Parts: sequence; C-alpha cells; structure tokens
Amino acid sequence: MKAVVKVAGKQYVVSEKETLLVDRLPDGTKELTLDVLMLVDGDKSTVGAPLVKGASVKATVVDEEVKGDKLRVIRYKAKKRVHKEMGHRQKYSRIQIASIK
Repeated sequence: MKAVVKVAGKQYVVSEKETLLVDRLPDGTKELTLDVLMLVDGDKSTVGAPLVKGASVKATVVDEEVKGDKLRVIRYKAKKRVHKEMGHRQKYSRIQIASIK
C-alpha cells in the first residue's frame, strides 16, 4: 500500500517502514499524523478532494536534524575581477513511516 502525503508544503509518495528526509520540523516533534491526498492499494486507487476521508499516515521522527550536501554558489563577472562565492547546507528531519490506515 502506498500513499501520497503532504509534509511542510511538499508532497511525497510513501509506503510502510520507509524512511524519508523532509524539511526540518519544529523542535520537540516526535510523532506525526499526516493527511492523505491519494491512496494506492494494488490496482485500486483513491483520490481525495482534497483529502481521502478516513485515511491517515502515522510517522515517527528518527533524527531531528540531518544536514544535506553542501552547495557552492558562485556569482562571476567575466573580465572584471569580480566574483562572490557562497555556500548553503540545507537541514532536514528524518522520519519513518509507521503505518498507513
């Protein structure tokens, strides 16, 4: 069984016992109950308008803060001896899907 859920403004396709990186959640969050936008069970699929009634996904937070890969951003102007270099490292939370009901 798979479900499409919305976490922090983004949609993810999840199944049971799957781990997932999402944008960092607020501190102290241990368990989540996520609303289901679409439910797929074999050949049968149910699409919500906007949510599937009676369906929910339970998830637990495994790691509160996980750092992503570092991105290097360079702004450069040719023949002017002008360049600016910046870095960015996104913070994520790792969640594990416990059950889909």
